[in-house]
Amino acid sequence: MNLEQYLPVLLFILVGLGVGVAPQVIGWVLGPNRPDPAKNSPYECGFEAFEDARMKFDVRYYLVAILFILFDLEIAFLFPWAVSLKDIGPLGFWSVMVFLGILVVGFVYEWKKGALDWE
Repeated sequence: MNLEQYLPVLLFILVGLGVGVAPQVIGWVLGPNRPDPAKNSPYECGFEAFEDARMKFDVRYYLVAILFILFDLEIAFLFPWAVSLKDIGPLGFWSVMVFLGILVVGFVYEWKKGALDWE
């Protein structure tokens, strides 16, 4: 087993860990910790931060978040498809068109059901 072959992989893992962990540690060490009522107020979830965990809450926030992730995930599939469009030929093109068609049908269904409306 030659250790020099694994050096790039080890370096990649170490750099990835450093990029992921270092900003969090720096923010925790250097960041101010001065909570006030504005910081502890409800942000985007719609309920108080420090209340009973068994209270009823509005699921529309989570529904919109899940729908956003679902429809935003299509972009993750479209970038590699667009890059390799010359190589995959007509079958790859029409496969993605079917995928986008199904996605559009789902989007129209959610729109008609009012899942994207926020009152």
